[in-house]
This record gives sequence, structure tokens and C-alpha cells, in this order.
Amino acid sequence: MNEHTAKDVVLVRAIETADQNKEILSDDDRLYASRSARELAQWRAADRKAEATGDDFLQQRAEQILKRLAERHAAFAGFVKQRSPLQPLAWALPLIGLLLGAGLDRITDPHRVDLLSAPLLLIIVWNLLVYLGLLIWLFIPSRPRAPHRLKAPRKLPSVLSTAVTDFMREWAQLSARLNAARLSRTVHLSAAAFAIGALASLYARGLLSQYAAGWESTFLDARQVHGLLSTLFAPAIALFQLQGFTLAEIEALRFPQVTAAEGGARWVHLYAATILLLVIVPRLLLSAFAQWQATRLSRHFPLDLEQPYFRKLNDAMGMAQGGTLRVLPYSFTVDEQRHRRLQLLATEMFGEQGRLMLRPSTPYGETPQVSDDAELAATAALFNLSATPEQENHGAFLDVLSKATPRGLTVLLDESAYLERMGAERLAERVALWQEFCRFHGVSASVVNLQAPA
Repeated sequence: MNEHTAKDVVLVRAIETADQNKEILSDDDRLYASRSARELAQWRAADRKAEATGDDFLQQRAEQILKRLAERHAAFAGFVKQRSPLQPLAWALPLIGLLLGAGLDRITDPHRVDLLSAPLLLIIVWNLLVYLGLLIWLFIPSRPRAPHRLKAPRKLPSVLSTAVTDFMREWAQLSARLNAARLSRTVHLSAAAFAIGALASLYARGLLSQYAAGWESTFLDARQVHGLLSTLFAPAIALFQLQGFTLAEIEALRFPQVTAAEGGARWVHLYAATILLLVIVPRLLLSAFAQWQATRLSRHFPLDLEQPYFRKLNDAMGMAQGGTLRVLPYSFTVDEQRHRRLQLLATEMFGEQGRLMLRPSTPYGETPQVSDDAELAATAALFNLSATPEQENHGAFLDVLSKATPRGLTVLLDESAYLERMGAERLAERVALWQEFCRFHGVSASVVNLQAPA
């Protein structure tokens, strides 16, 4: 599934999840979309002489639903068509970098080449520090970030506005790796373009004026400058077989004792070769690697299709092969009625062959002992909605389960006890609190009533 299809599918899931009361999508709308998608998926698969897949079905169904909602709500149609702000930056930032680099000569003397040129040295040192930072960053474990507060487009129905906001928050998390790869590509390409612009300006200015090479410093003597430049230019001299320099030559080039405008081209070539080796080539390689990552993620977007929502749709497509739902309660005793409802939920998710694996409840304050099982179709953490989510207890429980279930984890929030004690007045507030908490830990949450009659 590519990025565009995944985005449509996630948006439709957010809409259907928020529209529990069928305010914007009726049962007929959903049934029509599923039937049309099934037929279209089968027709297109027949054209390819292949079997229809769940991806084909989800893509066609999402297109049908989004098209219908766009016809009903003009503001939503504009939201669906809007483009990512990263697209114009992909070409604008490298171009700006090239122009800024080309204008670097405006802050230097146009008639001399400083052996200790602050702009050129700064380009080299800054890029070396960036490489060091990237290397250190590889060993820093990533941590989930709190979602930003986002606003949906105006003039949308309340339910649709909520769905769009939830989608933007979820899509920001799902596409974080892809966006990071694209941003990395643009930044590295811009840095390379800046260096190219600086060198192009240096050579272009040399065509119209005679450079006088030299150096001056308040705190460095000739021996220190010779050691610094010898270390800096060593890779370029060795690789490109450029002419070196002696301590006596460095001493003779000290301003203001330089009397002849000679040797400028030699130092231009040394700086150009060094910047090419230490800045332009590494940045272009990093940009190419980031582009490869972005292309791979865009063509094969990592969307977990084993979640209950997708399982249920695939069952409607006639593609579900059954599966086992593992439920791990936290500080929650599951009685016989709730057990029956969980079994019914497994059947709804995976069809008649759906099975339930109910694990013993984990006591409050403890972490579960759990491992990944290839035979499990889905894993769900079960919480009592009456409980207040706590980072050190419920959060630690979710973090352990997320690491142990790489194929995806979902959260079930049983509202039955909360409704019995508090009524429905503050239910929405408590549900929003739990859903925000679960999103922070990178999992989705669904509200169920395990005491409701079948």
C-alpha cells in the first residue's frame, strides 16, 4: 500500500470511528461503499490477471467514501485536495541555499584569498559538527512525543471536524518516519547546494579579478597556521595530488607583508577540493540515502492492517481467514458476562473462526510477562474506564505490551462500570482523557460495553 492510499484509508477509519451514531455516514453509505469497492477491486484484479487483495478493497472503499463526503461538504473537499507543505520546500530550500552560497563573496574581500577564510572554514567545521551529531543521534533511543494540538478546517459538521482532527494527529505519527526522511533529504541537499554556490562564486570571481593569497591573525603564528592548514588540506592533497606548502611559504604569505598577487589559484583549488570532499560529497550521499528511504516508505507505507478495524473490513471482503484475539486485562476482573462479550468481539473481528485468548489480569502496579506469538492475529489491553490513566502504571503496562507485540497493539476501554457508577453525563470527558493518553503511547483505543446484552 502506497502513501496516498494509506492516507485515504486512515482518514476513512478516523471518520467511521468518530461517527458512531451514523450522523455523516449512514449504514447504507457504508454498505454501498463496501459493495462497490469489492466489485471494483475484483475488476481491476481481473485486468491484472491476479487475485483481489485487501489493499485493493481498502483503497477502492476509501475512495468511494471520500468522494461521497466531498460532494456533501465543500470544506472537506478542500481538505482532501490540499498538499503537504513539505513539497514546495523540497525545491525551494536547495535553491535558496545555492543563492546564499553564491552571495558569500559579498562579505569577503573580492581581491584576495584568505588562508584563514572565516566563511569557508565555518562551512567545513559546521558540516563536520553535523556529521558528529548525526552519529551520536544513532545511539539515542527514540521516545514518543506528545501530539500537537491541531485544528480541523472550519465549516465542517462537529463529528467530521473531530474525525479530521483525530486523523491529522494520527497521520502525523504514522508518517513521522517518511516526513523525517524527506526533510533530511532536503536539508542535506540544501547544505550541498550552499557549498556549491560558495565555490562557484569563488571561481567566478577569480575569472574577473586577481587574487592575492595571504593570512593574518592576532593570536596564531606561522607555525600554528601551517599545522592547521596541513591537517585541513591533507585529504585533498593526498587524493587529488595537489601541490603542498612549507612553513616558509606560510610565513611569506602573512599580511601585510605580501607584495605580489600570486598563488591565489593554488589556495582556491585547495579549499575547493577540501569542501568537495568534506561537505558536498557527504551531503549528496546523505541526501541520496534519505531519498531512498523516503521512496521506499512512500511506495510501501507501514500501515498495520492487522488492527480490528481492517480485519472487520477484510471479513466483509471475504478475505478473512479467522484469527485469535489475545486480551490482557489490567487490574480488572473479567466476569462471565464480560468474557462472553469478548468472545463475541473476537467473532466480529475475525469471522466465525475468530477465537479469544483471555490472559489472567495483571495486578495494579505490576508489568505483564508477555511475548509475541506469530499465531495471534491481534493483541488488546483491557482497561476499566472508571480508572484514571497513570503514566507510571497504565503507561508502563502499555509500553511493555507495545515492545512485545511488534505487529500492533490496541486498547479496549470497558465503559460498563463507569456508566453504572457515574452515568453518561461525564462519559465523553473520560473517554477523551483515555484516548489522549493512549495516543501519547502510540496505540489506538476503542470503547466497548462488556455488560451490554448481545
